[in-house]
Amino acid sequence: MISKVLVLARRVWRSLWVRVVLLSFSSLLALAIAPLLTPFLPEDIKLKLGREAILPVLTILASGMLAVTTFSLNVMVSAFRTASNMATPRVYRLLLEDTVTQSVLATFVGGFVFSLSAVILFHARVYSEEAAVVVFAITIFVVALIVLAILRWIDHLESLGSMDQTLRLIEDRTRYIMARRAERPCLGARRGEAEDVLPDSARVFTALKSGYIRFIDISRLNELAREAGTDLHITCVPGDFILRSQPLGSVNTGEDALCAAAAKAFDIGDVRSFDQDPTFGLTLLAETAQRALSPGVNDPGTAVEVLGRLERLLWEEIPATPTVLQDTAPDFPHVTLPPVRADRLLDCALKPIARDGADDPDVMGRMTDVLDSLAEHPNDDMKQAASRMRDALDKAG
Repeated sequence: MISKVLVLARRVWRSLWVRVVLLSFSSLLALAIAPLLTPFLPEDIKLKLGREAILPVLTILASGMLAVTTFSLNVMVSAFRTASNMATPRVYRLLLEDTVTQSVLATFVGGFVFSLSAVILFHARVYSEEAAVVVFAITIFVVALIVLAILRWIDHLESLGSMDQTLRLIEDRTRYIMARRAERPCLGARRGEAEDVLPDSARVFTALKSGYIRFIDISRLNELAREAGTDLHITCVPGDFILRSQPLGSVNTGEDALCAAAAKAFDIGDVRSFDQDPTFGLTLLAETAQRALSPGVNDPGTAVEVLGRLERLLWEEIPATPTVLQDTAPDFPHVTLPPVRADRLLDCALKPIARDGADDPDVMGRMTDVLDSLAEHPNDDMKQAASRMRDALDKAG
């Protein structure tokens, strides 16, 4: 179980600017160590290659990379906005974490920083004639990286911003989170419910700010409870929206300091996150289907395709054993947390589509097929939840 600090660090690592800064810094570092390698060069190579041989290449590379970077940024923004307009605005944050786009743009910016800095250093007479040989060798390596990045970028542009690629991206991330949550239905804590009877001495700890619960540091909470010799009971789960001073959970016994420390273990933000919330990806897929069913778009085919992806996720990533079961030896025995129930998964995934597609026979026919299939799921929770939703749709119809 990762900590809150590692989660925040991982979010920073997924940002575009991090890779750009790292590759730019690597370019400057390569230029800095170039003069230190000159004593190891053969004399005949030093005589053949000088600053006159490398400066034109660096000049062309600097001007070319500036144009390519600007063009690529425009393409990226345009493609991401198109995908957001076709699917859902919430997918924009997921698209920004595309590692291929980040690596390609970072390579282009790194190449520009390298070539421009090298030109400046040569004109400032910082480099000797011998150092030009090392810079020439580094330039060849940089050009090779840029060519590979361009080929990778061309291949990636074939699907960038398309509906198929956007849906595949959402499904893959949702599948990963659902698989992780299936392994730990309660995030490693003991299973709890909101209606559990707590001792009279229990004290409630509340949210420090308003927003969505994005991450709960269960390991930190378990450590706090173990040191205090008590148990913590969490009543909210990742994905819930909570207001400041509303209860997050309770502690059997403890001081104000324990309640304050427990509240800090919750990461609350303005937008939802995939970190521990399997319902977020299902919601994004449902929103995509809802937009496709809107009168302005009128694309029931996309809604039917989304239903197929949702059916696949709910069938494959829900374990055969009921989610109400929990390991006899949880990793964090001093903390209780409610599991994600099948009813909530279906409410996030299928109910919005059923509401907006009620007048479309193709969509509702596919919806019935999905619920019929899920009603045969080996997981009892999913089987019962799907049967209840199917009966509700039959009564509504």
